[in-house]
Amino acid sequence: MSITLDHTPFPVIDLTRRPVVTRTTYRAGSTTPAAPLRLTGRGRVAIVAVALAVISAVVIVFGSAVVATDTAAEPGIVTTVTVQPGQTLWSIAAEARPDADIRSTVDEIIKLNALEDGASLPIGTTLAVPVND
Repeated sequence: MSITLDHTPFPVIDLTRRPVVTRTTYRAGSTTPAAPLRLTGRGRVAIVAVALAVISAVVIVFGSAVVATDTAAEPGIVTTVTVQPGQTLWSIAAEARPDADIRSTVDEIIKLNALEDGASLPIGTTLAVPVND
């Protein structure tokens, strides 16, 4: 078995020589200022649609928080009730206004006393309750 080695020299590279780079610059014949931005019909429709969407979102979020009426609130007759064992807002509302809608009476009791919806009533709590006129 024999091994033969090739002893050919590598080609010589001249590292001092650099390739020639040419740069070409182009100059416009005449420079004109850019035209002002113009809004198309479709662009106007898009801007109006976005504005309406923003206004609608604001009305939906904040609209129910503020209600204004032309009439002043009529002062109602209010009595106080001390919560007894076994009483609920529904039973108190039914006793206070037997002829009225119980749901609206319960809502008024909650508003008058700043109660949280679904909160339990501690025994002995004094509540302001609207009564029949």
